[in-house]
Amino acid sequence: MKKNRNPYPCLECDLDRLSENLAALIERCHDSNIEVTGVVKAFAAQKEIVRVYERSNVKFIATSRIDQLRAMREAGINKKPLMLIRIPMLSELPDVVALSDISLQSDITVLRATNDEAKKQNKIHDVILMMDLGDLREGFWLAEEAVNAAVEIENELKNLHLAGVGVNLSCYGSVKPARRNMQALVNLAAEIERTIGRQLEWVSGGASTSMYMALGGMMPYRINMLRIGEFGLLGGIYGCYPDFMHRDVFTLKAEVIECRDKPSHPIGELEVDAFGRTRTYEDRGIRRRALLAVGRMDYGDPADIIPRRKGVEVLGASSDHTILDVEDVKDEIKVGDVLEFDVTYGALAYLSSADSVCVTTKGGNS
Repeated sequence: MKKNRNPYPCLECDLDRLSENLAALIERCHDSNIEVTGVVKAFAAQKEIVRVYERSNVKFIATSRIDQLRAMREAGINKKPLMLIRIPMLSELPDVVALSDISLQSDITVLRATNDEAKKQNKIHDVILMMDLGDLREGFWLAEEAVNAAVEIENELKNLHLAGVGVNLSCYGSVKPARRNMQALVNLAAEIERTIGRQLEWVSGGASTSMYMALGGMMPYRINMLRIGEFGLLGGIYGCYPDFMHRDVFTLKAEVIECRDKPSHPIGELEVDAFGRTRTYEDRGIRRRALLAVGRMDYGDPADIIPRRKGVEVLGASSDHTILDVEDVKDEIKVGDVLEFDVTYGALAYLSSADSVCVTTKGGNS
């Protein structure tokens, strides 16, 4: 576990609550004959947390980063197959084949080069062909392209095994997973199966944004895998927070370094802030303000940390400081206090990767 010399700022993971979240969503996915791939990139694949996934009933453990795959291998994470979920670069294929058991792919040139590398390493590498169904990130655009790639893998690329097809939605183009695009993926899988003469193991219907379909019994029968990160880590996703999931698996803890009354509107001629942005400020008179020793370099957007103490408001942040309005709780907060925050998926990714943030766990085997 990565440690800062100082205890704060701190990102704390409750391993017991994470374990319960994974168990709850896996059980419900299994009710729809869907296996879960546990995506661990948002907490930088920290080994104590990955162990929770390894002990769970996820089918695969997945990340988008080669360095995280390497760290997991070095930590002895070997009870579950590892999946690379970002389309590989040609330059990293030796590591892709050496460190992952299965990868998502969308380019015939990369597939051929992956086959060559797998042959060098005397391995059979599994691949899932990604189809772009409108979100405009990775994936074959034409079904014919995907079918042709599948045929070439099956007949010519002998060190690759075509394990399935998949789709990504919502991450770039904000396209919602729905019956129509899921059925298009199922139709592609059926066409590939007819062409190559065998059944595919996996039809991967997206990520956490697809969970609402699984929970609501709306997923087409042939979809049998989802790649889940945020839903398990934060207890849900925008528009879908089931009451059986914990939303407080992760806690940001930050220390107060100043607390005093100040004007609520800056004094002097205004220009841009430290990040080149023009801001507006509401003049609310003199109010109690608190500074935290954590900032945008640690968590990204100040809107992505949510105070747990009622009456505390995040006003904004610079690189290293977060500014709070604590007027409504001014007698309760002083220098040296540690305040707790919920975090969004974006803030979680920043915090877990920041060298200045101490990452700790509680519960489980920590």
